Amino acid sequence: MTATAPYHFERCEKKYFLTSGQQEALLKRMQPHMQTDRYGRYSIGNIYYDTPNWQLIRASIEKPAYKEKLRVRCYGVPTPDSPVFIELKKKCDGVVFKRRITTELCRVAPFLQGGTAQPDWGQTGREIEWFQQFYHTVPKMFIGYDRTAYTGREDPSLRITFDTAIRWRKTEPELSRGGWGRLLLPPDQVLMEIKLTRACPLWLCRLLSELALYPTSFSKYGACYRQMLLTAGPDPLTKEAHFCA
Repeated sequence: MTATAPYHFERCEKKYFLTSGQQEALLKRMQPHMQTDRYGRYSIGNIYYDTPNWQLIRASIEKPAYKEKLRVRCYGVPTPDSPVFIELKKKCDGVVFKRRITTELCRVAPFLQGGTAQPDWGQTGREIEWFQQFYHTVPKMFIGYDRTAYTGREDPSLRITFDTAIRWRKTEPELSRGGWGRLLLPPDQVLMEIKLTRACPLWLCRLLSELALYPTSFSKYGACYRQMLLTAGPDPLTKEAHFCA
């Protein structure tokens, strides 16, 4: 899958937990307003970078007004020459700012281990380089999930995504190792995200109210980190013992 998303943007993101039954009801009623995006259903893999002592996520779960994270994202299981995205994601007072560059998987480690940003990466590349010079982060955790995404028929900037089978591992935090990991949520639970660059449309506000769906504060990385702490000790994660994607 080749992404066509912009290299930088700002938007508001609201998250909701649904059962599969609630998802089915919502999909049926939003059909006049939303359509599946060009890729349909796909798997996403992320490597989250952090300091050796998990400084970034420990600060993030304290819910500060400003927080930032660095991750490398792919679609499917990449080969060394596959395109991946290095993303610097910042959140300030509820508004998400995302900067990202596209490169090949084989170029990620040399760059994030002290390399210099390529000129064609522009300001975003320099921001990521400065981030690494300050924090010296390393790969700490893989988080993957299966996503179905929808875009607005009238407003393409409106996106609604449904993530299932959210899984994580701290063993082998490399994208090329595949999408296996420990499941984070019960099998029937779905994470929905509504992503807006403007006010929420009236039809969607009414639909959420009628279905009694309310936003929640949730971070995949934060939740996986907490689950990791609950399973502290010798790392029990092995590809054979847990969910395989």
